[in-house]
Amino acid sequence: MDFGHFSLMGYRDKGFTIERVFREHLEQVKHADWLGFDTAWFAEHHFSNYCVCPSPLMMAAACASATRDIRLGTAVIVTPLYHPARLLAEIGMVDSLSSGRLILGVGSGYQPYEFDRFGADLAQAREMLEEFLDLLDLAFTRTTFTYTGKHYSMPETHISARPVNGTPEIWLAGDNEAGHRLAARRGLVPMFTARWKGADYIAEMRSRIEESWKAEGKDPGTMPLGIQRFLCVTESREETLAYVDNARHQMRLASALRRRAEVMDGGMMTEIPFPDEPPLEEMADNLLVGDCETIAERLAADIRAGSPSHVMFHFQVGGSSHTQAMNTMEKFASDIRPMLEKELGPLKDIGATLPQAAE
Repeated sequence: MDFGHFSLMGYRDKGFTIERVFREHLEQVKHADWLGFDTAWFAEHHFSNYCVCPSPLMMAAACASATRDIRLGTAVIVTPLYHPARLLAEIGMVDSLSSGRLILGVGSGYQPYEFDRFGADLAQAREMLEEFLDLLDLAFTRTTFTYTGKHYSMPETHISARPVNGTPEIWLAGDNEAGHRLAARRGLVPMFTARWKGADYIAEMRSRIEESWKAEGKDPGTMPLGIQRFLCVTESREETLAYVDNARHQMRLASALRRRAEVMDGGMMTEIPFPDEPPLEEMADNLLVGDCETIAERLAADIRAGSPSHVMFHFQVGGSSHTQAMNTMEKFASDIRPMLEKELGPLKDIGATLPQAAE
């Protein structure tokens, strides 16, 4: 298994400049490359401070020229919000610019607030995602192709900007059975966020996804899996709770957007508790936050529970600092990872082998 850096690119305080958001995350990705992280992931959201990155592909292109080895992943492109012809060409261009380092994370989306402003129908999003996956396969396995579907139709077309090694590796975000079965059918890598929960939830999600693999006639023992976790090295309980408060802020905004309960103050979302929200102390005891030993112990439990092939870490969240994120990344590489390998053995032997890119 391997580890990644995840950039949501939101902010919590009014007056925090958007230029600073992008600059800090670019610096973190360069640092992650230098420290040996496998992948840098970039989110996509629109119209609020929850996330200011409207295009993970543009962020990946910016990072391609600033890094050498780290893979660049979209987590995720909300495909129903794009015209497929342009999106296919931009995927090919970014993969080529990065010398084949692109990982294509996709999803159908979940925020009505976004879909309303794009004039898109969230109820049709899952069907549109499946049709886009059809187009993606055709575009990069054939010189020209035609397509006629319920939502998209294309006459004979050649996508001139093409990936280096054929269709990039494709990951699918979601926590529902339909998405898990889609990933199983098409050989995609499922990924989910563990939110504010701990190893028990990760084990439950692993079991649910395995059932979808079985239902599609696939061997769950070969199933790859990506998990997203908050992670921060702290020196006191007070510092721990401050970081967890920022993580809770992000989860509150996401929950409001999912439930169509968002309250806006200009471009800022008003933070409101989500249903059945646990106490901050309980969140702190579940998340990968604390000293290096505590984090290594909890992460080892997560890995045993989920057998992931990849874990991506959300280092900077809400109003937490760039400096704290950079320090945590360094501590992960120098202290936490060696503790994990001492506890679990070589990490390369854990989890399933990721599928090869399509020919």
